[in-house]
Amino acid sequence: MSIESYKKIIKGRMGEKRYIHSVNVAKQAQKLAKIYGCDEEKAMTAGILHDVTKETPFDEQLKIITEGGIILDEIEKSSQKLWHPISGSVYIQKYLDINDADIINAIRFHTTGRSNMSLLEKIIFVADFTGDERNYDGVDIMREKALRSLEEAMIYGLQFTIQDLSSRALTIHPNALSCYNELILKDE
Repeated sequence: MSIESYKKIIKGRMGEKRYIHSVNVAKQAQKLAKIYGCDEEKAMTAGILHDVTKETPFDEQLKIITEGGIILDEIEKSSQKLWHPISGSVYIQKYLDINDADIINAIRFHTTGRSNMSLLEKIIFVADFTGDERNYDGVDIMREKALRSLEEAMIYGLQFTIQDLSSRALTIHPNALSCYNELILKDE
């Protein structure tokens, strides 16, 4: 399928704001792929589809996850916001016949990150933070870091996420902590 075909699919699955975000993530992913030497088509595909199930009702997401043979851990069970990357990774396999493990993992771990991320996984993680419509405090810093080093941008993004979640007394997925720790240890 082409990127245009995927755009039509997601347009029917989400509101305009989420659709614009997905298009912007795909564009940013292509830009970062070009800079860092990653397959641009794969980056655009993962970018456009990263939130394919974000606006799917939670009961349907849980059904997709279960039918995909995935068992949620305790933290995932307690945080429905973590379901869309997992259900999205199953959805693209089951309904879009995408079997590229790198694209599947880029979608599955775009929210939490994880240790030993591939280049594509890092690109989608960072692109999600830095799409054109993003306007949070620090986004310009994040964009600058992304052009210098994906890892530097990821550390910045993970610091933001970990601080935000801990300030609100919410759980932090172990994948996010593993990703952060691995990046910090490599940076030393």
